[in-house]
Amino acid sequence: MKEIDKKLIETISRYTASGIDQQVDYEKFYLYSLITHSTAIEGSTVTEVENQLLFDEGIAAKGRSLNEQMMNVDLKNAYFYGFEWAKIGQPYTVEFLCELSAKVMRRTGSEYSTMGGSFDSSKGELRQCNVSAGIGGRSYLAFQKVPKATADFCDWLNGELASVDRSDIAACYRLSFEAHFRLVTIHPWVDGNGRTTRLLMNIVQRQLGLIPSIVTKEAKGEYIQALIDSREQEDSTIVQNVMLTQHITNLENRILQYQQSMNDTVKEDGDTVNDTATPKDTTTRLIAAIKEHPEYTYDEYAKLLNIGRATVARHIKKLNGTVIQRIGSDKDGYWKFIE
Repeated sequence: MKEIDKKLIETISRYTASGIDQQVDYEKFYLYSLITHSTAIEGSTVTEVENQLLFDEGIAAKGRSLNEQMMNVDLKNAYFYGFEWAKIGQPYTVEFLCELSAKVMRRTGSEYSTMGGSFDSSKGELRQCNVSAGIGGRSYLAFQKVPKATADFCDWLNGELASVDRSDIAACYRLSFEAHFRLVTIHPWVDGNGRTTRLLMNIVQRQLGLIPSIVTKEAKGEYIQALIDSREQEDSTIVQNVMLTQHITNLENRILQYQQSMNDTVKEDGDTVNDTATPKDTTTRLIAAIKEHPEYTYDEYAKLLNIGRATVARHIKKLNGTVIQRIGSDKDGYWKFIE
C-alpha cells in the first residue's frame, strides 16, 4: 500500500473516532461548502455564508453578480438531485450525465449554433463543436467522438463500481477521482464540465459511503496543474495523489476545528468562557439559523452549525437585546428579532 493511502486511512480513522461525522449534515452545511468551493474554482466570488443565506433565506448577496449567484443556486439543485440519485444506485447512463449537466447549467447555459450543429448547454446537450483548454491549450476530444466516449465511460464506471472492494477506502477514493478525471478529459459539454465532473466525483463517493471530498478554491492552482500533468503524461495517478493529499489536509483541518470547538464547550462548562472576538461569518450563520429555527436551544444551534456550544452562547450574548430578544422561558420559549 502506498504511503499516501496509509495516511488517508489513518486520518479517516481519527476523523471517525472524533465523532465529527455524527455532527455534520452532509446534505446541508457540508454541501454548501462543496458548492461554494466548486463555483469559486470557476470564478464565483460568493462566500459560503452568503450561499447559506441565499439558499435558506433567499437573501441575495450584495455586490455579487446575478450570474454567479445563479451559478451557485443551479449547482445546489444539481447536488440535491445527484445525492438523491445516489441513494437509488442505478447504472450510470449518458442520459443521466446530461441531466446532471442540465441542472448545473440551467440558468447560465446558452444555445449554440456551430458548423457541427446546434445545441443548448442549459439542457445538458453534448457539445457539437471542438474545444481546447484555454488560449493555446491542448484540444479535447473531437466532438464527433464525444457520444461514444461518454457511453464507454459509463460502461467503465458501472463495471468499476460493481467490482471495487468497498472495504478498501483508498481504492474507493481513487475510483471517484479517476471518474472525475476521465469524464473531465472527455469534456462532453461546452461549459460546466468542471462543476459537473466534481459533482459526479462526490456522487460516487456517497454511493461508496465515503466522506465527500472538497477541491478548495485555495488549492485551485495545484488541482488544475495536476489535471494538466495527468493528461500530458497519461498518468492519472498524478491527479489522484494530489486530490488524496488535499482531502487528507481538509479532514485534518476539520478535526482541528472540531477539537477547538470542543475545547470551547469545556471552557463554557467550567465557567471560563473565552470572550475573544470570533469571525463575523459565524454570527451571520447563527442569525440565519435563528431565523429558520427560533425555537432551537444552544445545543441544537451548535449541532446545526457544527460549532461549539460555547461559541453559540457567546454570539447570542452579543446579539441579545440588540438584534434578538427571548420570548418565554429558556426551555419552551423562542427568539424574536427586534424591529
